[in-house]
Amino acid sequence: MLIGVPKEIKNHEYRVGLTPSGAHALAGAGHTVRVQSGAGERVGFSDAEYLAAGAHIAATATEIYQAQLIVKVKELQAHEVGLTQPGQILFCYQHLAPDPPLVEKLLAAGVSCLAFETVSDGRGGLPLLAPMSRIAGRLAPQVGAWALQMANGGSGVLLGGVPGVPPARVVVIGAGSVGANAVQIAAGMGAEITVLDRNIERLEALDRQWRGRIVTLAAEPLVLEQTVAAADLLIGAVLLPGKRAPRLISERMLESMRPRSVIVDVAIDQGGISAASRPTTHADPLFEAHGVLHYCVTNMPAACARTATLALAQAVLPYALALADRGLSGALDGDAGFAEGLQIHAGRITHAGLAGDLGKPCTPVAEALHKA
Repeated sequence: MLIGVPKEIKNHEYRVGLTPSGAHALAGAGHTVRVQSGAGERVGFSDAEYLAAGAHIAATATEIYQAQLIVKVKELQAHEVGLTQPGQILFCYQHLAPDPPLVEKLLAAGVSCLAFETVSDGRGGLPLLAPMSRIAGRLAPQVGAWALQMANGGSGVLLGGVPGVPPARVVVIGAGSVGANAVQIAAGMGAEITVLDRNIERLEALDRQWRGRIVTLAAEPLVLEQTVAAADLLIGAVLLPGKRAPRLISERMLESMRPRSVIVDVAIDQGGISAASRPTTHADPLFEAHGVLHYCVTNMPAACARTATLALAQAVLPYALALADRGLSGALDGDAGFAEGLQIHAGRITHAGLAGDLGKPCTPVAEALHKA
């Protein structure tokens, strides 16, 4: 199979879908790997390294999108949609629920969209989302602490406080992978931490781990309102795989927060949890709404792209090999968790969560694969 690895074009996106090691594994299995020139340069992988690993270097994205399988990182940007081919497999983060126009274009293009973020391991885990969730979670307190600085428009609260002055009050909504990693860093920075979730088992796990160092609360509406109002830094860490994130923070709740407090909405990839959230970029990461600073960068892990690439590529490679060796139907028929990643195929939506959010019919994966 011909596999294409494009250079990412999203704002300040430096990650790459395959490392030279991954290209070597695919080439060794008898496949042809075509990497766009410069795709890995910013994270330390030169064209020469890809060539030495057995890959071919292509000068343009057009050459890359002639491949049967595209392995990239972020969702297609407007320019890239026009480069796709009918029947092509797009294996990357998709984040389609908040972007109906992109969904319509992909349906019309006749491509197969396999989303990293909804591939399951069969035990409820999300093996291709987890590495980036860990990184985004660990970044969230760091960027929140930066945003709280006066020069950046924040309220001037130091996360760890100083002797005689209390630390910042950090509220984490969501106790999954993002939330747990955010707690780890915020605790290390000395913050006062409260975590809210509806899943009591997750809260119990964090409570056992931190032994009284943090406060855990069931995310009931009134409790949520009161806790949000007291936050200096709020981290949105809610995930509904494949679906739009719930808007848990209303405009009224934003108005109740102390002026110049900060929200780091890690859930922005799926629409965000604040009523005011809208996508921002690493070039222009902050905006103010109702007196609250919002950080809503949709590709947070790209800030640490070398680490992120290494973490993501090693998780992606076994799945890329399965697709290259067995094709789409062969790889998905034998792996129900992998099949959960298929969101669009041959003009049909195949993920129930995405279809529900968009009010469109859903075709079961098995039916779509063998009907097309």
